[in-house]
Amino acid sequence: MEICIDFDGTCVTHEYPEIGRSIGAESVLQELVANGHQLILFTMRSDRKVKSMFGDYEELFLTDAINWFEKNNIPLFAIQKNPDQSAWTDSPKAYAQLYIDDAALGCPLIYPEGNTERPYADWNKIRALLAEQKYL
Repeated sequence: MEICIDFDGTCVTHEYPEIGRSIGAESVLQELVANGHQLILFTMRSDRKVKSMFGDYEELFLTDAINWFEKNNIPLFAIQKNPDQSAWTDSPKAYAQLYIDDAALGCPLIYPEGNTERPYADWNKIRALLAEQKYL
């Protein structure tokens, strides 16, 4: 099964453009891959070239997220799109059977005390949901 995975607030805490802190996604994502699922990174992050009066430079925010997956030994099937869907649609939305995103209705979240940071995905509860649905 293909699974689209958001990044900021889902795999790590919200600290864009930096990479946020670990929130426990790594082991669950590794377990999903070990069970034969294919992960598609589906994020608002992008790489871009910036022109400035001080010189041109690159913002590699998407590359930073991809590197996080590599560093954590989590293979990605695709990035931002499902390569298999071009045979039957031109839609820019990545096709998957499951989407894990902190902004999705019903995604279990952790709300940090004091409201000093945005809520982020609760991977203990996500893992339990995945196991209940027989994805793990």
